[in-house]
Amino acid sequence: MKKVLYILFHRSVLVALALLAQIATLVAMVAIFSEYIEHFYWCCILLSVLAALAIVGSRMEPAYKIAWLLVILPFPVFGGIFYLLVGGGTIPKKIRRQMQSILDKTALALREDFKADDLLPLGGDAAGQAHYLEQYAACPAYTNTETEYFSLGDLAFPRMLEELEKAEHYIFLEYFIIQPGVFWDSVLAILERKAIQGVEVRLIYDDMGCMFTLPRDYDQQMQAKGIQCRVFNRFVPVVSLRLNNRDHRKLMIIDGKVGFTGGINLADEYINEKERFGHWKDSAILLEGDAVWSMTIMFLSMWDNCCGVDEDFERFRPPAAPVRPWTGYVQPYTDTPLDHEAVGQAVYLNMIAKAKNYIYITTPYLIIDVATNTALCNAAKSGVDVRIITPHIPDKRYVFEVTRAHYPPLLDAGVQIFEYTPGFIHAKNFVVDDRFATVGTVNLDYRSLFLHFEDGVWLCEAPCIQDIRRDFEQTLTVCEPISPRRFKHLNILLQLYRSILRIFAPLM
Repeated sequence: MKKVLYILFHRSVLVALALLAQIATLVAMVAIFSEYIEHFYWCCILLSVLAALAIVGSRMEPAYKIAWLLVILPFPVFGGIFYLLVGGGTIPKKIRRQMQSILDKTALALREDFKADDLLPLGGDAAGQAHYLEQYAACPAYTNTETEYFSLGDLAFPRMLEELEKAEHYIFLEYFIIQPGVFWDSVLAILERKAIQGVEVRLIYDDMGCMFTLPRDYDQQMQAKGIQCRVFNRFVPVVSLRLNNRDHRKLMIIDGKVGFTGGINLADEYINEKERFGHWKDSAILLEGDAVWSMTIMFLSMWDNCCGVDEDFERFRPPAAPVRPWTGYVQPYTDTPLDHEAVGQAVYLNMIAKAKNYIYITTPYLIIDVATNTALCNAAKSGVDVRIITPHIPDKRYVFEVTRAHYPPLLDAGVQIFEYTPGFIHAKNFVVDDRFATVGTVNLDYRSLFLHFEDGVWLCEAPCIQDIRRDFEQTLTVCEPISPRRFKHLNILLQLYRSILRIFAPLM
């Protein structure tokens, strides 16, 4: 009975009921007013027509436009209103001004580190990518930064604990999901001890990501332990565009000297202490040196955004890092949905376009837009060896089906697709021609590419690129190759189901 009551009164259930009630009320109101007030009906029709015209003329992705048009056109009275509430509202000026001021402050703090022209001796491909990230994301390229790639969360976990124990001044954590267990409890024990020692500990977590893993007052529990804590975009039961924008980043920064990022959240399945979908394969990357300052600014910018403060970034700048032998170029980057620049997508498209020999991709979801699909197909048709690894055991069945719905055109173009048979693969990696790679949080789906706050690290001729390639090749040995033949005679109902999912994938 206690378990039933817990489920019934869990805030996720209450929030879902509140949202459904609002939608039902909105539908009922529209229906009642439309029946008795003819002018209202025609106003709704006009609103839907204007919404459809706005969608067609907008800068949205074509698939996103189609999905919304298929919601609006069959239901012209309700569709336009729903679109304005959830899908097409513009960002309020106050939020835009606040975010722009933070972006300007970030650019000012990092501008002296811009050095894209230094990559010119490595070729225009390298310099062009670095220049893009500097100019459109205010994210500099660095040398003098050692990198270490972890092919599993199991391997990154002990190294994270080791580096946290070395903290002397501050620890910054920003994660989409946190869940009590072996992983988080081990981290939290160190954070509590360090806070007592006078180390400044700050934590940001996403409220939607932690909806089912943390209680609503968890930030207050952290404050009581001496850990400064902020909840990103607290989930409230109001139908609003704000529901779409989540903080999907994963950052662990120690003293501005060492930084971790990648696909790993702070929960036990990410280190295979708990089995949910077979063996969980994820990846992470450690940075040590100059480039960690850029990651530190990423965190502080988000902190300022969450707190509404304007603090002095310079007080967190670490002493100059010791000079290291050649480490290649390391460029941490971030992406925000509050501008019109899809940085994560641009990084991927640039890497695909510049590939001459091979492109190896690992991704948990393959729900790609038209531009990415075309780029991958063109690369394969041009003779580039394009290989993609996706999960064989899904975490969400409908997402798995829509991922498989994207296979056929890629396979027909010569892209090789493999499914990771031991379980679920959550890594988000690209490696190209042994020269370029990226490891980060950006999934190949609409939410990551266009709606979430994300981060990653772009690498140029860094030694760990070879490790990323070797990991991909070793992973292939336990993967099932997907043949185009298996899609030739699918059950008609399954084909229809996948087609519907593919159409509405941008709204999921």
